[in-house]
Amino acid sequence: MSFRDLRNFTEMMRALGYPRLISMENFRTPNFTLVAEILIWLVKRYEPQMDIPSDVDTETDRIFFIKAVAQFMATKAHIKVNTKRLYQADGYAVKEMLKITSVLYSAMKTKEMASGDKVEEDNSKFKFDLGSKIADLKAARQLASEITSKGASLYDLLGKEVDLREMRTAAISRPLEINETEKALRAAIKEVLESVDKTKDMLNNVSSDETSLESKMEKKKQELERNQKRLQTLQSVRPAFMDEYEKIEEDLQKQYETYVEKFRNLSFLEQQLEDYHRLEQERFEETENTLRMMQHKLREEERRLMRSGAKDEDSDIDIPDDEGSDSDMEDRRPSKPRPTRNGPMTGRGGARLVGNMQGGDSEETEDSEIDVDEDDDEEGEENEDLEDDNDSLEVPAPKPSRPSRGPLRPQLLEESDNDF
Repeated sequence: MSFRDLRNFTEMMRALGYPRLISMENFRTPNFTLVAEILIWLVKRYEPQMDIPSDVDTETDRIFFIKAVAQFMATKAHIKVNTKRLYQADGYAVKEMLKITSVLYSAMKTKEMASGDKVEEDNSKFKFDLGSKIADLKAARQLASEITSKGASLYDLLGKEVDLREMRTAAISRPLEINETEKALRAAIKEVLESVDKTKDMLNNVSSDETSLESKMEKKKQELERNQKRLQTLQSVRPAFMDEYEKIEEDLQKQYETYVEKFRNLSFLEQQLEDYHRLEQERFEETENTLRMMQHKLREEERRLMRSGAKDEDSDIDIPDDEGSDSDMEDRRPSKPRPTRNGPMTGRGGARLVGNMQGGDSEETEDSEIDVDEDDDEEGEENEDLEDDNDSLEVPAPKPSRPSRGPLRPQLLEESDNDF
């Protein structure tokens, strides 16, 4: 059975008007009920008055039904069907039923074509349809090409007729030798007899081959039974090492759980350590940035103080020398001490004060002392704050001051209560 035969059968049955839909999957397996139904319908379609027994319940009923259908088709429709294939009720039965359906389908198509020709003749009196002649044009074109090829081949063969005529005449005119004919016939008869003897020997050997095959099959069956029994015994017996294997498997499971737990803890601790190192690095960078900023601020403050000290020195040089007026006396008061560029600025004990050599009242002296103390306290507090912030930050030593334009002034001693 081929897919094309099955498809053609289903299409023909649909065209013939079979009431039930036939699928291509219906004949994958034997389906005698469907085959019997189709055969009864085809017989009724061919001869409506024919009476076919439809009982197919038992094996004898099915055989009788198949024989009746085959006899009817052979006598009435002159269609020979294979009863064995019909009885199989599968794809091979489709091939046999296709013979019947093809006859009915061709008759239906012929009738339709005849009726269609009549309608076309009636319509052609009034109009001419070119679309209906396309198939005829294709057939005419194909026939023309075949005529051309056949004519060319016939021409070539006729060209060889001169030589072939002589050979044919010589073969016909040659006298027939009886001896050679007898030899050829005897040789052919001998070959046929040899082939017959070989066939008989093969038929005789079939029984011996059958017995040998049966003995081999019996041996294989016995071997199979032995192997099955051995397999059952092996499956029923528990191996000696199975208990130890199960214990080792349990220990392995426990060790694996311990390993997983330790690995998870180790991964967590490594992550915590990485986070700690990252935080330490961020703190270190933040501290470095803070120290750098504080160092920059200290340098700026130092520069500002040095600039203010330089300006005070320049203003001290411009003091007038007039004596005798109160304003002059007030102007000759000692100015507030300023930190010079020659002394360190790290604390109170290291502060150096610069004064002048002019005398003055005790009140003026006390005022200057208070001013000096206040300035000293302010500078000391600033230096202490800077030292607390920097912890161990070292302040670079100040640059040496430029020489003043005026006369050199003696430096005051360290701050003390007995100076004045």
